[in-house]
Amino acid sequence: MSRTDDIDVLVSEVGPRDGLQSIDRTMPTDLKYRWIDALAEAGLREIEVGSFVSPKRLPQMADTGMVVEYANGIEDLSVLALVPNLRGAQNAVLAGARSLSMPVSASREHSQANIGMTPEAAVSQVKEVADLLRDQPGENSVEVGISTAFGCTMEGPIAEDWVLELALACAEAGAQSVGLSDTTGSANPAQVRRLFDRLRRELGDRAGAAHLHNTRGQGLANVVAALEAGVTTFDSSQAGLGGCPYAPGASGNIVTEDLVYMLESMGLRTGIDIDRLVAARSVIAEGLPGEPLYGLVPDAGVHRGFTYAANLVEAK
Repeated sequence: MSRTDDIDVLVSEVGPRDGLQSIDRTMPTDLKYRWIDALAEAGLREIEVGSFVSPKRLPQMADTGMVVEYANGIEDLSVLALVPNLRGAQNAVLAGARSLSMPVSASREHSQANIGMTPEAAVSQVKEVADLLRDQPGENSVEVGISTAFGCTMEGPIAEDWVLELALACAEAGAQSVGLSDTTGSANPAQVRRLFDRLRRELGDRAGAAHLHNTRGQGLANVVAALEAGVTTFDSSQAGLGGCPYAPGASGNIVTEDLVYMLESMGLRTGIDIDRLVAARSVIAEGLPGEPLYGLVPDAGVHRGFTYAANLVEAK
């Protein structure tokens, strides 16, 4: 049985990367270990644990190599690391990372601010990273997220045809999957359903994850729209940590706790224990005292009569 055979939706936790890189303070490495342990014990199957970028640019990520090595020792956990370019990928491979995510922005202004290159140059980097991984032993993969796919705070609306053209170019460059990211919290459900429908028609099984923000309160509604379009992998961040430090006003990742509760309530198995997930927030509070922690389910609890989707399947 693979790590996803017994679930309907894969929740990919990005807090240790997307969350922490957006906070000025740095979480101590030993607490990152504890946090990742707690998330895995709660049932998370995939965690993006950090990014291989210059520590001068993001000092919060300076220990990513050590975090990858530690997380690789956790049984049945898929460990993701973000890399912006070939150099980052080379460092990631040396640290033992085998599943890499790469941001390719549809906004030219955001692309320059985020990774210092044009979208076309970013696609070329995807090809170089795919070629690098092809020469490595074992199973390796590169996943691309098309950033600002639904709009940009600097550039404004982004043409959907251009988003699809860029996604197809990334797949042709060697990406195993290509997803769409609402980097700036601009998306609405109709737009999300339409764009993911088009992505699936273009890429088939290589159409990837939805990375959605809750900046304007549309996050979970957009998840439902993406589900209707056939998406089965969603990025989220515990306690809603994070955003994008290079997109002004882009805050509010979807809260993992609220996402899991909604999916399970809809009868979709995630394999995640909500009580253990909520308990993992204590590590964030210890490592980043005073940092705002978001989410409605941690405060309200699950509703009376709540049943995990797996129990409903067994009862049939």
